[in-house]
Amino acid sequence: MNRPRLLTFNAGSSSIKLGLFEIDNAPAALPTRPRAVPVARVSLDLNQQPLQAQLRGSAGDDRWMLDAPPDDSLDGTVVELLQTLGGRGYLQGLIGAGHRVVHGGLHGRQAARVDAALLATLQDLVPLAPLHQPRCLQPIHALARLRPGLAQTASFDTAFHAGQAEVVRRFALPRELYDSGIRRYGFHGLSYARIATCLARDHADVAAGRVVVGHLGSGSSLCAMQGGRSIETSMGFSVLDGVPMGTRCGAIDPGVLLHLLRQSGMDAAELEQMLYHRSGLLGISGHSADVRALRARDDGPARMALQIFALRCAGEVARLATTLGGLDALVFTAGIGEHDAALRAAICGHLAWLGLAIDTAANQRHAERFEAAGSRIAAFVIATDEEQEIADETLALLSPS
Repeated sequence: MNRPRLLTFNAGSSSIKLGLFEIDNAPAALPTRPRAVPVARVSLDLNQQPLQAQLRGSAGDDRWMLDAPPDDSLDGTVVELLQTLGGRGYLQGLIGAGHRVVHGGLHGRQAARVDAALLATLQDLVPLAPLHQPRCLQPIHALARLRPGLAQTASFDTAFHAGQAEVVRRFALPRELYDSGIRRYGFHGLSYARIATCLARDHADVAAGRVVVGHLGSGSSLCAMQGGRSIETSMGFSVLDGVPMGTRCGAIDPGVLLHLLRQSGMDAAELEQMLYHRSGLLGISGHSADVRALRARDDGPARMALQIFALRCAGEVARLATTLGGLDALVFTAGIGEHDAALRAAICGHLAWLGLAIDTAANQRHAERFEAAGSRIAAFVIATDEEQEIADETLALLSPS
């Protein structure tokens, strides 16, 4: 007997990730709590041309080329992915789809079922996340056309941070701007929620303490957590804030922006293009946004990009530790955080003054725990799983209470 299935969409700035999950206990079987069990994952690197889908699943791996031309809307790409998966039987028994939505605004404090009113609200938030929000919403529109009536849910990257205190959410701007929504929202919340779950399950004593988690990837941020709650995070009003990223600048003196607008003749569109697409590691190195490519190139600009990234990440850890009143553990996750031992070592090296010392051999083999004996701060590598987090939230919304 085929079990009901859920589909998850995680559309980012440089990739699309899909998850297929089986419900191991149908909602009708309650009070036994149903679980979303992974069946297959599909990934698509949007920087690769032509586009190629890679599927890894319990029944084996698969890959195929897509005919859809690359475009900013990704409509054709999403439709072709869905049609291919449906044609190969992966969507049989599909009862719902969950979507990562980057921005939930002032009211997106928890996952929600998608309806016309919510979709309109999320569309209005596009100016707050112009690189991500349209891509998050496109699969919702595509599924509504291809499978009208299918239940869809939205899981917000901002929701995990919604309970932060006003003292960390305010900018030093006129009060009326805060009241109108100009405040620090924070992002990567689904990743941080998954790490909080893993810590609570496997390291309860650590989870109760003062923890900084670094979600380091193409987009990067850090989050101060205590008791599984977000206390403060590096990203603020937009995904441009915080540490330098693959192509995004991170925190910048606003005077630079005023100078470029007034003295260099840039308009807002040109400035936005530069800040989102030509800055960060790419801008510093003049070569690549990919840490692996920069390490392989190993010239002065490439090394400078990596050095700046490590220094800024370490500085953000120290700032967040100030908010927490100390630091008990540092967790690395996401693509760079999970796989680049050299960058982890560089970041931890800047934090030796805090009492953080690492076991070099354990770090090199990507051990889950890699602090040295006698270190005052624990150091972890924990794999994130945003798709599982979305599936769990979707199942909770679709299951009867």
